[in-house]
Amino acid sequence: MDPDLTYANGAFIPNSEHFASKWETAASSWREIENVVGRARLNVAYGEGDRQKLDLFYPAGRPRGLLVFIHGGYWHASDRKMWSHLSAGATAREWAVALPSYTLAPQARITAITREIADAITVAAALVAGPIVVTGHSAGGHLAARMACRDVDLAPPVAERLQKVVPISPLSDLRPLLETAMNSDLQLDMAEAIAESPVLKTKLHDVQVVSWVGAEERPAFLDQARWLADAWPGTSLRIAPGRHHFDVIDELLEPDSSLVTALLGN
Repeated sequence: MDPDLTYANGAFIPNSEHFASKWETAASSWREIENVVGRARLNVAYGEGDRQKLDLFYPAGRPRGLLVFIHGGYWHASDRKMWSHLSAGATAREWAVALPSYTLAPQARITAITREIADAITVAAALVAGPIVVTGHSAGGHLAARMACRDVDLAPPVAERLQKVVPISPLSDLRPLLETAMNSDLQLDMAEAIAESPVLKTKLHDVQVVSWVGAEERPAFLDQARWLADAWPGTSLRIAPGRHHFDVIDELLEPDSSLVTALLGN
């Protein structure tokens, strides 16, 4: 099968052209309201790059911990500001939520992006006490899974607080992407694809992992989620009924949803 078709999503989701504007509107409204009421800390720098910034959204009271959400976009598109509203479920559960942007391909290779996310988590962890849970969607799911790998250089005090990682629709094996057109931006070679594939890495022993995917996603994404669960002993595979690649993240809006419960517990 055509590798580009294998990893295409929009062409297989009804009315997919409307999702981006819906996300942008909801995110902008959430960010504005939370900023006005004093529950947002925006544009926190974690590096010197233009996109090396994160937004923090706080609960009404003292945070019970820190949830980090990493956006997708195949590492070469999107921005944290499109996803601010997805912090709603966790902040309602009294968790703070950090959403980092990162340098996009081709300006940065995936190896460098992985390091940026580790830096972003370190900065966010200094601002919010308590346990840390990391999640992300699609390419962000890959980056979330990388944070649970032994070779990622999280500072020991931060790594000790990392409690759980829930990659959503993750890209866990990057080797199939070598033959896609997007690789003109990603610039992956076989060595980097191997080095950046969570399925080929050793997981941190003390970190709980749940690989989450929608039941109506493209077969390639169902495979990628299963591969991660198979590669890492003790990893749970959760297949969300009726969810496709674009609405699988909607449960992050609801504090009592199965996804938020998987992230933060009962």
